[in-house]
Amino acid sequence: MTLSADDWEIIRLSLKVSGVAVGLALPVSFALAYLLARGRFPGKAVLDGLVHLPLVLPPVVTGWLLLIGFGLRGPIGGPLHDWFGITLIFRWTGAAFAAAIMALPLMVRAIRLSIEAVDRRLEGAARTLGASPWHAFRTVTLPLSRPGVLAALVLGFARSIGEFGATITFVSNIPGETRTLPLAIYAALQMPGNDATVARLAMISVALSLGALVASEWLNRRHAFGRGGHVL
Repeated sequence: MTLSADDWEIIRLSLKVSGVAVGLALPVSFALAYLLARGRFPGKAVLDGLVHLPLVLPPVVTGWLLLIGFGLRGPIGGPLHDWFGITLIFRWTGAAFAAAIMALPLMVRAIRLSIEAVDRRLEGAARTLGASPWHAFRTVTLPLSRPGVLAALVLGFARSIGEFGATITFVSNIPGETRTLPLAIYAALQMPGNDATVARLAMISVALSLGALVASEWLNRRHAFGRGGHVL
């Protein structure tokens, strides 16, 4: 289980990609979760379906759609490159963006359930005491939904660590740039005699993912018992 310099580079890149992916997805996830939990508007079911689409689409299809939209000649990627010099394709930032897209549905769901569990009478009481909508949100809704936000962060990180299909389709498998743990395992499997490398990287991937899931379950249990609930 001695890790080589290449192994450490893969781990470092994986953690960086996952961390940036969660950071990108969190504000969007919270906004979408709040809109879906509290909003009443035409097309809500369509928006809900679009948010959760990456869960049911093959990841390769999601990666292909990202390639079409954010490639150098894509309707979004072209202007980003020409006007701002931002390139996502074949870059680690693109890997983080793909991982964020794949983690978004899980994060939205965790935060949405937490927001829906907040008793709206508490918000109403704050408003009757003179609090503005923003102050009531900041002092009542946000603190009470914090466990869902923390769980979303952990789940999003775990999902990003394991992301493969959308990443390899969108940004390819470039050593030192986009080769995260799943892509490194895939590359090692393509070459004979790399069983030890595959086993090493697989064990690291399992450890990181399991640690994230255990942390998520701990947060859920702590929140449930803190509110006097029961966890089955």
